[in-house]
Amino acid sequence: MAIRREKPQSFRGSPLLIAIVVGILLGCVFAVLYPHGFFSSYPAIATARRTAESDLQAASSCESPERIRVLKSDIVSLTESNALLKKQARELNEKLQMAEQEKDHAQKQVLVLGKQQKAGPFGTVKSLRTNPAVLPDESVNPRLSKLLKEIAVQNEVVVALANSNVKEMLEVWFTNIKRVGIPNYLVVALDDHIVDFCKSNGVPVYKRDPDEGVDSIARTGGNHAVSGLKFRVLREFLQLGYSVLLSDIDIVFLQNPFHHLYRDCDVESMTDGHDNMTAYGFNDVFDEPAMGWARYAHTMRIWVYNSGFFYIRPTLPAIELLDRVAGRLSREPNSWDQAVFNEELYFPSHPGYEGLHAARRTMDYYMFMNSKVLFKTVRKDAKLKKLKPVIVHLNYHPDKFPRMKAVVEYYVNGKQDALEPFPDGSDW
Repeated sequence: MAIRREKPQSFRGSPLLIAIVVGILLGCVFAVLYPHGFFSSYPAIATARRTAESDLQAASSCESPERIRVLKSDIVSLTESNALLKKQARELNEKLQMAEQEKDHAQKQVLVLGKQQKAGPFGTVKSLRTNPAVLPDESVNPRLSKLLKEIAVQNEVVVALANSNVKEMLEVWFTNIKRVGIPNYLVVALDDHIVDFCKSNGVPVYKRDPDEGVDSIARTGGNHAVSGLKFRVLREFLQLGYSVLLSDIDIVFLQNPFHHLYRDCDVESMTDGHDNMTAYGFNDVFDEPAMGWARYAHTMRIWVYNSGFFYIRPTLPAIELLDRVAGRLSREPNSWDQAVFNEELYFPSHPGYEGLHAARRTMDYYMFMNSKVLFKTVRKDAKLKKLKPVIVHLNYHPDKFPRMKAVVEYYVNGKQDALEPFPDGSDW
């Protein structure tokens, strides 16, 4: 009975074992015949992939150095083209933003400066003369910002640029500033010799960080070349929120100029004019006889502002003026900074040109006196000789240093004949 019970169990286990063996054998066969699966829907793709991979391996192993060099060159070219396209896209985006900013500019300006209002009765309407100051940005130049906090008075400072070529005149300049008692002044030194000279005389001095575009002119430039640099240098002062009274070195200070400013315009400048007409403007009639009845044409004339002595406030129009002048001087190396300064201030908007919207004031030419007024008019008039100007600018004469000393002798030391040896004009 025991033997009979074991046989059925052995018989039932044998078919199961046979099924397992058959399954393994079939699996091996299918694995060889269908490596990507028996139920794959894309045998062609699989075959193509295998073919491509084998071709790529063959190509990689057989690729010539020349072909590799060409491929690398193509990659570099495509990279450069991509960078160029990105740059063009960025520039177009910037232009779009500028166009959007300029849209309805007048309306936006009204919203910024104040609410719209109705006009008052006849004779009572006054336009806005004083533009708001910019928000100071100390990140522009932290070192200069720290210095100006120590020197400036009510965010105002006298600034002069100097290199070693004007060392003698510079000494006369700061000696009289000290004598008058002006505490808020600063010399922007254009070379190391001036830095040492100022420090040895207790004069506040500042030297900019290296800038080849400025330094090359600063080292060897003459009066006009150095004068043109101020428009680039002054920008940082205005961005920091300071009003600047820019002074050339050929100026003698006789009073504190900050006591005689109006501060109601973007730019307040001394004039090269020598009387009321030339200083403040006049109607000049142009005669053209060939026109018959219409032979007379009225024109407006005014002598230029002197770019060697002006007060400039930290406003957007003032900063735009500096940018315009500096830009033109860099593009037009033979141009004179004073001519460009006045053209940008006065030329109106017209087709193809957008004029500068800056408010300007002409200084009293007897108080802020040029050397033509002094030597041609004042010294010969008994009443005018008693007048004490705020400053005298020796701008009309090339023999600046001896005339500066004569001005000091006359106005400071009381030597009545100190101005007599000099001609009205110059012998040059």
